[in-house]
Amino acid sequence: MPFNGKMKVVFLWHMHQPDYRNIMTGEYYFPWTYLHALKDYVDMVAHLEAQPKARAVFNFAPILLEQLDDYAQQIENFFKRQEKIKDAVLWSLVDSHLPLAGTPEFIALSKKYLRANRQRMIERFPIYRELADIAEKLDEHSPIAKYLNEQFLIDLGFWYHLSWLSETLRRSDYRVQAWQNKGRGFSWQDRMDLVKLIGEEIASIGPRYKALYQKGQIELCMSPYAHPIVPLLLDINSARQAWPEVTLPIATNYAGGEERAKWHLAQGIKTFEHYFGHKPRGCWPSEGSVSDDTLKLMQEAGFDWVATGDSVLHNTLRHPDNKVIADDLSERKACLHRPYNFADHKVNCFFRDDGLSDLIGFKYATWHSDDAVGDLINHMVNIANACDNPKNSVISVIMDGENAWEYFPENAYYFLAQLYKRIDEHPMLELTTYSELLDQQKPEPLTMPHVVAGSWVYGNFSTWIGDKDKNRGWDMLCEAKLAVDHALATKKYTKSELQQIEKQLALCEGSDWFWWFGGYNPAQSVSDFEYLYRQHLKNLYHLIRVPEPEYLNTVISVGGGDPATGGVMRQGHEN
Repeated sequence: MPFNGKMKVVFLWHMHQPDYRNIMTGEYYFPWTYLHALKDYVDMVAHLEAQPKARAVFNFAPILLEQLDDYAQQIENFFKRQEKIKDAVLWSLVDSHLPLAGTPEFIALSKKYLRANRQRMIERFPIYRELADIAEKLDEHSPIAKYLNEQFLIDLGFWYHLSWLSETLRRSDYRVQAWQNKGRGFSWQDRMDLVKLIGEEIASIGPRYKALYQKGQIELCMSPYAHPIVPLLLDINSARQAWPEVTLPIATNYAGGEERAKWHLAQGIKTFEHYFGHKPRGCWPSEGSVSDDTLKLMQEAGFDWVATGDSVLHNTLRHPDNKVIADDLSERKACLHRPYNFADHKVNCFFRDDGLSDLIGFKYATWHSDDAVGDLINHMVNIANACDNPKNSVISVIMDGENAWEYFPENAYYFLAQLYKRIDEHPMLELTTYSELLDQQKPEPLTMPHVVAGSWVYGNFSTWIGDKDKNRGWDMLCEAKLAVDHALATKKYTKSELQQIEKQLALCEGSDWFWWFGGYNPAQSVSDFEYLYRQHLKNLYHLIRVPEPEYLNTVISVGGGDPATGGVMRQGHEN
């Protein structure tokens, strides 16, 4: 299809959860993967299915794909062979031996059923709100606890899962509607049927996205396998490029970082191909983290394009190596909405419009959907009117495919439906994907000598390094990697053991632990993630048969802040 003069718009939705499993036992520490699958990954694909003319890019972290498959298999095995589901929250739906009322276990499980957005997910349903009000007051000394029974816990847990179901399913499935109308006294059969429904929905996710890809409606891309910050694996000192005064960890480098970065890319591609049947052309590097060396690896891995945040471009344009080109751009008022090449690497680099993306993530949740979509489109039209070369131009909106929606009414059902519909119908805008853009419009990338290393958050790596707690986490990781290298050089392991060691090391290298370290994050989330990080490191030492350091039994970070959206999202620019 020839270029028709419309401004191209790409929505890239990033789907990512860290691996919450203890891979030695298969047990899940936390339930967030299957809960976000039910609520968000189902809804996001359903909106595209409902609007065949819409286009979007979906980025999957490979370890998310593996977890979705694992949940689907576990639920299937429960029904076929009565095998226990290795997630305590999900298993509680069909556990025939729930804790006794008033016990610490009863209270602890009740509290887990409250971990949902209070305004949008709990208060929306009056009966769930009543149950939650009681559960919130429970502690070991609560007189009311002794008057509660098993049915209270069953109903509370049932409503918890109902609140996490996708909005598109809620509006179309008679079973969900019947349960919501019933409200109380959920039976054993209700519980079994709900778990069966959960299994159906999770198992459908991969095939549904694959089907839309095969129709040419969406593009599927990936992040490195376990979501590491690749530039920091390659060179910890790359953090100084955008933040010269940063205080770095004691460790001066991550041993064998290039080899590990290549492993994450190769393993990620292998996993992606296993589930989707083709090699991805694009990569959202973990947290949009790029550097010259990272782009080199991306090109060698065969990617046609990568994406990051616009703060990275702003830092890059100020770099002395790029001054002549940047000055020329300034005179021509060229915008960020175009592809770039850096350091002689031919991989195309696209930049997130932080302003537009953050409007969705942090502002529009409180607006009427018509007003929000209208405002976003007005911004896009203004960008289109200011663009001097439409052939080379594309507006990139890039954000989580899960975390924003719980702050919108009804999981952003009306917002997302209107978003795709109104842009599709707009005379000046056209939805596309990056690969479609490269193939059909063939934009000419602007070439620059150097990209300043950074991420989509503030254009630097401050979310993952520089804070004392984050630096402590890096020093622990660097020490563990040296222990692994020494063990592999001096001990004998079977092929199976080596594969498990390699995967466990990958989980430790993930970005999520470092995101949550630091006093500005909520205490509960910090506690969860720093505990999981220490457990992953303990498992790594166990697998290489080396005594774990005693410090792994000491809390690294405690949190205590109250950031916007509970800390699950950041804005692209510092306020």
